[in-house]
Amino acid sequence: MKARIIPIVHAPNSMPQGSHELAAPLDGELIDRRDRRVRDLRISVTDRCNFRCVYCMPKEVFDHDYAFLPRSKLLSFEEIVRIARIFVDLGVEKIRITGGEPLLRRHIENLIEQLARLPVELTLTTNGSLLVKKAQALKDAGLGRVTVSLDSLDDAVFKRMNDVDFPVGDVLDGIAAAAAAGLAPIKVNCVVKRGTNDDQILPLARHFRHSGHILRFIEFMDVGSSNGWRMDEVLPSADVIARIGEEFPLQAIDANYAGEVAGRWRYQDGAGEIGVISSVTQAFCSSCTRIRLSTEGQLYTCLFAQGGHDLRDALRKGAGNERLRRLIASVWRERDDRYSEIRTAATAPPGGQGKIEMSYIGG
Repeated sequence: MKARIIPIVHAPNSMPQGSHELAAPLDGELIDRRDRRVRDLRISVTDRCNFRCVYCMPKEVFDHDYAFLPRSKLLSFEEIVRIARIFVDLGVEKIRITGGEPLLRRHIENLIEQLARLPVELTLTTNGSLLVKKAQALKDAGLGRVTVSLDSLDDAVFKRMNDVDFPVGDVLDGIAAAAAAGLAPIKVNCVVKRGTNDDQILPLARHFRHSGHILRFIEFMDVGSSNGWRMDEVLPSADVIARIGEEFPLQAIDANYAGEVAGRWRYQDGAGEIGVISSVTQAFCSSCTRIRLSTEGQLYTCLFAQGGHDLRDALRKGAGNERLRRLIASVWRERDDRYSEIRTAATAPPGGQGKIEMSYIGG
């Protein structure tokens, strides 16, 4: 078996130890070093996926010999819920379940049912391949809504991008099943690579107008070290808006909440709205309120992180809730991430260390 390529770095970003975090006061809002509060917790429940998308889990890296995490390394549902409760106590208002492909995690509905009891917005991001089977059970368990990845309406283009010969029609059926189950408003995410699928922008816009779903276009990002990112393959969100606007006039609208990453636009004829996520050309680090919990219990303060903070070790060594609470608070209060704002032409992180793969901590 090949060795894992994901760098799990414990220094210098290791979990704070000793009296420092135990003494950290917890009065008031939890604010990081750039005055950003914690609001959104993204929980990856598996590092496995049944797609091999070229911008996330390219087949030449994640092949049949790739060593995914053994079950013993994964956080249990009980551990996930315990951490989630602490985050809610610290100010988190939204939890998103991610992967890998989260619907591959066995009995995921049981986790959803437990998390749905918390006073938060609960959502899930999926490639849509299993939604026909899972949508109603997810809704019944208490899931609020889903976001579905869909990078093309053209079957040949879509199959080239997912690289496992999965047809567009099955994802569209999954979106329909999610809508029928009431997992709405559904967001449909398209990662745009110039020269690969940018010709799908208008077909997607035409398809989802009047559907009630929110189509969002994401700039191809330099996440991880496996996706062969190049700046010349980035199509700026401004170009996406211009292309759509030529056929369907658009008007910018306000964000739903402080820290929302997507710029929002509505069709002037009332046919709905679209969004653009522009972390390459228009960094939104200054308002980022997200923190990520990986499949094996590493806490990451940025999508472009080089290393995490080990919560699983503290959990399994018997740490009480108050100690975990102070550990988490200390991590956020030391947070200073602004990778997108300081991205260089080569997008090399400081020190030249590898970045954590998006498939490991969710997008």
